[in-house]
Amino acid sequence: MNTTANGSCFSLINPEALKIGLTVALSLILVVSLVGNSLIVLIVYKTPTLRKPINMLIANMAISDLLYPIFFVPARLAEEHAGSWLIGGTLGQALCKLHSFLSDLSSLVSIQSLVLITVDRFVAVVVPLRSPLISRKLCLFFIVASWIVAMAVHSPYLVALKLVKYPEGLRCELLWQEAFQGNTYPNYFLACAIVFFYIPFVLLVILYSIILIKLKTQVHPGEQSANAEEQRARRNRNALKMATAIVVVFFICWIPFLSNAIIDSFSAPDSLIISSCSFYRYFNVTFFMAYANCAINPIICLILNSNYRQALKRLVSCCAADAVEH
Repeated sequence: MNTTANGSCFSLINPEALKIGLTVALSLILVVSLVGNSLIVLIVYKTPTLRKPINMLIANMAISDLLYPIFFVPARLAEEHAGSWLIGGTLGQALCKLHSFLSDLSSLVSIQSLVLITVDRFVAVVVPLRSPLISRKLCLFFIVASWIVAMAVHSPYLVALKLVKYPEGLRCELLWQEAFQGNTYPNYFLACAIVFFYIPFVLLVILYSIILIKLKTQVHPGEQSANAEEQRARRNRNALKMATAIVVVFFICWIPFLSNAIIDSFSAPDSLIISSCSFYRYFNVTFFMAYANCAINPIICLILNSNYRQALKRLVSCCAADAVEH
């Protein structure tokens, strides 16, 4: 971040207390995200009835959400307590490039999964009698494609991120101008934000608006309707509720951070806006909001989807029974 005020913005707070607070917050994100997302992946993998496109896409999001606690949080905690990057040499260079590349990969895979989830729900609600638009095989293709696209988009980070040695220690820095001969990073960041966040956001708002209108104007099945149709409609509503919550929370968490990051990228280092303590504090709040999203998603799934909760209970029961037998 370009701000020069960061050294004095928290001068009234005890540095040790600030460090402890940061450590607790990041550790909480680390533990909740690791446990929660691992459970979601395990639940979908172990439960054949849940291996439907929407659940496979949610599992894909969970896998991508594991990248942040595995690669970013430990490096951030180590740097906070050691004051510099701990590992040097070839391994240090590789980890420097991978820790930001893979953690940023998470958000791009997630947004692509959210778009596919919304399209799946749109077809299920608006055209209920049509065969599913996203079949299981096609879903697997989209999952692989989402990772390839995300890696291609973020590949410049693998070139621009480098480990730099200073008198006070090593730093992992984004040397964009040196790598690409020009200050094109703001344009690159803005293009990524527009294509992969703001346009999908508008698209999802439109699709969910159509879905809600369709649900309000839908003729409810009467006594003559088959039970199977009523159950199908109930399953669609439950899946829609969970998908909507995940989408809404994702954008609440990410849009403020992206907007601040765009302002920071296009502002001069001595800009009064970004050099203010208010902007710096707000930037840090939105930063935690964005990266806390990886810990919130599995909680939403377990709270709003009874099938996930029941599958989790079965897994716990099986593990407990195995433990007793051994």
